[in-house]
Order: sequence, then structure tokens, then C-alpha cells
Amino acid sequence: MMLDSLYNTPVASVIFALTIGLSLFVFSNPQWYGRLMLHPYSIHQDKSKAYTILTSGLIHKDWMHLLFNMMTFYYFGFSLELMFVQFSGPLGHLLFAFLYVVSLILSDIPTLLQQKNNPGYYSLGASGAICAVLFSFILFQPKAMLGLFMVIPIPAYLFAFLFLGYCIWASKKAHDGINHDAHLFGALSGLVLTLLMYPWAFRHLLSQF
Repeated sequence: MMLDSLYNTPVASVIFALTIGLSLFVFSNPQWYGRLMLHPYSIHQDKSKAYTILTSGLIHKDWMHLLFNMMTFYYFGFSLELMFVQFSGPLGHLLFAFLYVVSLILSDIPTLLQQKNNPGYYSLGASGAICAVLFSFILFQPKAMLGLFMVIPIPAYLFAFLFLGYCIWASKKAHDGINHDAHLFGALSGLVLTLLMYPWAFRHLLSQF
């Protein structure tokens, strides 16, 4: 089963394993958080710290943070890579990698701009890129049933509207230590990049209703 996944979905498999492995490493070696977390102030002062835009997406705060993100990625990331291969052949693997990495970067840009003068602000987690994967999946499967609060089944397109609305509200009003801007801009990046790669996806989306 593991070898099949590595063969059929090599990019998703590597992302999944690398994210879990590096997260477990920092759980046991917390001194590495300072080196790998996103710290916009440090990047603004020293552009050589820009690598943390990527490394911060491979580590997580705690077990619950890691579990939630990896469950989401497991259910949608592997399926999406298979879809891309179905659409584009072997090139689909590279397109999936492009979507994930570029969305991870784009999802952090608003945070980098907003927090560049705040030395006390740090961020970490793969949520921005995973939101991109989820929303790309929804473009192709808008009527798939997703779990609101992981319990209440609702169509994917309705989940998407509720999620975006919540992210917009939470980015302005919530003070829970969660980077809601990364969620919002990750989701939007996933939609835009998918439509750039597969312009027909918009017609497909409309045809589902």
C-alpha cells in the first residue's frame, strides 16, 4: 500500500512524510522552532531568512495541529495529485508540486506585509497550502460531501462559501492566535492557480449545477 502510494502519488507522499517527520523532530527538539518558524520581522531585516516561508509550512505547533492538517491533506492531497495526473499525464505530478509550494508562499505574503514591523509575531503550519489543495479539489468535485466541524455533512461548494466567509470575519475579529489570513489566501491561491493550469475547470464547475 505504501509503495503504491509512493509510485502513484510521489509528491503527496513526500510532502506527507516530510511534514510529519519534521514536525515530530521539532516536537522533540523545540530549539529548532526559532530557526524554522515564519518570523516576518526577521525576513524584513534579513532576506536570507526567507527560507522560513517554506520551512514553517513543514512544522506544527502540537499534535492536534499536525493531526488536523495531515488528515485533511491525506483525504484531499493524494486524490488531487491523481486528478492532475489524469488530466496531464506525468506532468500532473509537477503541477501538483507547483500548486502546493506556490500556494504555501502566496498564503504567507499578506502576513509578511502586515507583520514585518512586529518582532513578536511568529507563524507556522501547512494550513495555507492545505487550504489550496482543498479548494482546488472542490473546483473539480463541488458536490462531494465534506464534514462541517468534521461531523455535519454538507456539499463541498457550500463548505467553501462558509469557510471563506469565516476566514474573512476571523482575520478581522478573532484573536485566537490562528493565522486566518494564511487560510484565506491559501484557499484563494489554490483556486486561482488551478484555474490558470486548467481553465476548463470553471466550466466544469458550472456544469455541476
